[in-house]
Amino acid sequence: MTQRKTNIRWYILVLLFIATTLLYIDRAALGIMAPYLQDKIGWTEKQYGFITSSFMIGYALCFLVMGRIIDKFGSRKGYALSMGLWSIAQLTHALVSSWIGFAVSRFALSIGQSGNFPVAIKTVTEWFPKKERALAIGIFNGGSNVGTMIAPLVIPLVVLFFDSWRVAFIWTFPIALVWIVGWLLLYSKPEQNRKVNAAERDYIASDAEVATTEKTPYHKLLKYRAMWAILVGKFIADPIWWFYLFWGAKYLHAKFGLNLSEIGLPFFVIYLVSWGGGISLGWLSSRLLRQGNDLNRGRKLSMLTCAVCALPVMFVPHVDNVWAAVALIAVAAGGHCGWSANIFSLMGDVFPQKVTASVSGLGGFAGAMGGVIVPVLIGIVLQDAGTEGYVIPFTVAAFGYFIALSIIQLLVPRIKPIKM
Repeated sequence: MTQRKTNIRWYILVLLFIATTLLYIDRAALGIMAPYLQDKIGWTEKQYGFITSSFMIGYALCFLVMGRIIDKFGSRKGYALSMGLWSIAQLTHALVSSWIGFAVSRFALSIGQSGNFPVAIKTVTEWFPKKERALAIGIFNGGSNVGTMIAPLVIPLVVLFFDSWRVAFIWTFPIALVWIVGWLLLYSKPEQNRKVNAAERDYIASDAEVATTEKTPYHKLLKYRAMWAILVGKFIADPIWWFYLFWGAKYLHAKFGLNLSEIGLPFFVIYLVSWGGGISLGWLSSRLLRQGNDLNRGRKLSMLTCAVCALPVMFVPHVDNVWAAVALIAVAAGGHCGWSANIFSLMGDVFPQKVTASVSGLGGFAGAMGGVIVPVLIGIVLQDAGTEGYVIPFTVAAFGYFIALSIIQLLVPRIKPIKM
């Protein structure tokens, strides 16, 4: 009789989802508190841009280091280290009271958080066959949406209950400790996990490449056009997500007067819709592959759909109804989540598993470098133009994915696995 396979890989995926949710709760806290803290501490728009850029500088640099650490020490130790570092850094936000102090804390936060996606992508490539990876990544990446949905609902309540803004950066620490203990106790590779039967192991390995211990330096990865396509896809698209995350609450506060107690529901809607959009667009890619489309057609059709979803966000500065603006941002954010799922899947589609975390680290570096530049530019624009200046970043957010996809097509006319 044919053995019915276990489904332990989906339980591992739940752990990835929870970790990514915690990551974005911690990351989103500053964006939610920014209008309040800007009034209380006295930031200027330029200084807020520098605070945001300090996070992205550390994120960019440490992405490269974390990718190597995770490839060397593995997912189990790498994830525990990553979450431990960022949880401690999150606590330091409660100890500062100047924009420079927040910049230092954000830099420290970025060191730990830079490990999340390299290790999560590596875990997915270890636990899922290629035909399920886009869906799996779409699900765990949905933690970014759930985290940013929970944050505006819970953080204002916690702050108002304790009457202290510092609590916004403290309350997730015990949850992170519980997750770290659970991860260390429960995680192991499929071939070492006693709960995984032979049928599931065979299914996971059905399209796996031959394992190797050979190390591949970054400069060798940069020789491949596909690597540059991934870098472009991250460099252009990731800053758009940072813009929604770090300036979304500030925009709704500036344009529509939403305060700390009113910001929760609109952002809950934005990230609920974007989460569903990200999973749906990740499912679309997997569906196209299951229907017999090759990697090239399946991935690029999905990425084109994501770009189309983002296009209407250019109208956000021109609407006078808060829920119309929320709807436009929500659809565009869903398009971004689908785009990210496909870019992450592309890393595993093209490159062998032994360098997946390194490829993800380089991609994260490119996205973070875009995030270093863009916040400073946004701060300069808004400092001089005020609310009217939001027309520029929303327009760039609308067309950025089309530009990225066009460059990807030029660099990689046909997506196919690379033999290294």
